[in-house]
Amino acid sequence: MSVVVIGLSHRSAPVELRERFAFPESNIPEALKQLRESGLVTEGVVLSTCNRVEIYAATALAPDDQFFARVKKFFVEHHAYDGELGDELYTFAEPHSLHHLFKVAAGLDSMVIGETEIFGQLKKAYDLAFSHKFTGARLNKAFQRAFNVAKHIRTETNIQRGSVSVMSAAVELAEKIFSSLAEHEVLVIGAGETSEKTARALQSRGVQKITVTNRSPERAQALAAELGAGASTVPFEQWPEVFERIDIAVSSTAATTHILDRAKLEPLMRRRKNRPLLLVDIAVPRDIDPAVSELENVYLYNVDDLKAIADEYLKLRHEELDRCNQIIAEKVAALLTANRYSATDSHR
Repeated sequence: MSVVVIGLSHRSAPVELRERFAFPESNIPEALKQLRESGLVTEGVVLSTCNRVEIYAATALAPDDQFFARVKKFFVEHHAYDGELGDELYTFAEPHSLHHLFKVAAGLDSMVIGETEIFGQLKKAYDLAFSHKFTGARLNKAFQRAFNVAKHIRTETNIQRGSVSVMSAAVELAEKIFSSLAEHEVLVIGAGETSEKTARALQSRGVQKITVTNRSPERAQALAAELGAGASTVPFEQWPEVFERIDIAVSSTAATTHILDRAKLEPLMRRRKNRPLLLVDIAVPRDIDPAVSELENVYLYNVDDLKAIADEYLKLRHEELDRCNQIIAEKVAALLTANRYSATDSHR
């Protein structure tokens, strides 16, 4: 039994392709069920975030070219994709699959090197698969070891020095466009974890007024209450009405189609007298139609656009990467050795 990985990420594919292959959380158990019933794997975990869509699996089959060709076919057909895929879709067998898993858990493969959000996302993906009994001894051991390695790297290195999350990078971007955030009101569309972290990051940089909107009004109200004074809500159907007074909008919803396009934004810009407007679209699939950037004084950035800011942080952390990679190499070797001994014992 060995661990394999198949997927695509911000390193291999643009957001247009990643959003095409994203797994809605509600669909993941059925996808894992179909994958296991295909006979290709016995265990599986699906990780689907803004920056990556990956399947981690354990298989008793030989992970050769034929095996990965069959897994790729499943991956593509599951999403009814009829385009051509080349290097965008990568595959790893042991030991590279374990190296990759450990690097992802530690934030070393993230757009912003050293960020910690991916740790929670990976743990949530694992917990979902575990609760539906799609993991077994091999993946359980691999993921638990990955979580331990990530914690070790956080405490023993300086890889997190400086801003370490996509949300923090978005705030850095806002500060480059508006010199003082204290004077600008923000609209946060979506009340999930990403929205909460972004809102808190904005508050830490001086934002005093935040309006929250969400399809579920209860969640919007709960987030506004958490943010405290200066935070308010608006019904989801009415959020365009606040555009007259805001200067920054951050969108991170689970919508499968654009919630803001040029036809909707153009009259809103006229009502706000074409004051500069920053739109940060952190959602995948994207919430905002790229065509809105054609409007005058509209500045739209998606998760891939944050890469430039992330690269600046990478320079600060580069000296720590070798140390982190050495730790991972040692931990992977130890896990593979333990697995070999375990396999030997089971055949005695």
